[in-house]
Amino acid sequence: MHDFVQALPKTETHLHLEGALPYELLHAWRPGRYPAEPEFHRPGYRFPDFSTFDRTLLDHALAWFTSAERYHEAARAIFGRHVAQNVRYVETSFHLPVTQFIGVPGPEIIAAVRAAAPAGLEVRIFAGMLRSDYAGPLQPVIDDLENWPDLAGVDLHGHESTPTEPWTARVWARLRAAGKITKSHAGEFDGPGRVREAIEVLGATRVQHGVRAIEDPAVVALAVERDVTFDVCPVSNIKLRVYDDLASHPLRRLMQAGVRCTVSTDDPLLFNNTVKDEYLQLAAEAGFTKAELARLAANGFLAADLPPEIKRQHLAEIARLAHD
Repeated sequence: MHDFVQALPKTETHLHLEGALPYELLHAWRPGRYPAEPEFHRPGYRFPDFSTFDRTLLDHALAWFTSAERYHEAARAIFGRHVAQNVRYVETSFHLPVTQFIGVPGPEIIAAVRAAAPAGLEVRIFAGMLRSDYAGPLQPVIDDLENWPDLAGVDLHGHESTPTEPWTARVWARLRAAGKITKSHAGEFDGPGRVREAIEVLGATRVQHGVRAIEDPAVVALAVERDVTFDVCPVSNIKLRVYDDLASHPLRRLMQAGVRCTVSTDDPLLFNNTVKDEYLQLAAEAGFTKAELARLAANGFLAADLPPEIKRQHLAEIARLAHD
């Protein structure tokens, strides 16, 4: 199974760039502050709640990401790991409010990250923002996103306890009209109603997580009808206590219902996971077959922002491996 997963061409379509910072960079930079083996990397560790996770992420990531050069250095290491795992395509989001914290314009961060992408790895960069960000100083920045040529799209981040404000649907529609991809986190800590909102109100066809749609068959049917992709992060869902274990995770049931699902790592800085880990743990702990893993890999390319011919090449390679 390990050789099969390594050979599969794979994608990563739900990755927070700040949350993907290789911990080794932090440890090498400040070993006194960042020990070689942090508590949250222990096998079996679970974050007690989202607030603890969020605070830990900020304490680690914001210390590092202080310049475009730091984004470039981290991205080189992140993408190097992708190449080593035979990941061919990556969608990653950077947190738009960070541009205000460090005084670096978003286009400079995008350029730094794009310059870190090695040959053979297709990278698409998204601007992530909180549900409340339009009410503050980021409003003119958000209003200008359609003019950022190297920005693939936008993603709505943050805990779902925060209401989705009316500006979001307007901005998302405007950006789609400008050719940008619109995503939304939904159905992670809140229920299927937030997935319905992402699809019907925001018009998103890419839902980050989406797994709690399983609690309402009508929302699952809606996702199938609208050809919505759920970019699922199984290990993240376990580490954050959304589900107890992979055996009870609804990924297989969503796939059986016809929802296109992909698999990604979300925030490997804190979860200590890789794309290969996601596949291998699904096989070991949830009994996923090679055919099911191949379908997940294929779904990533079906959802990818790639030319049709390139998609066909990757899909054909996956099909050959699945039938060997």
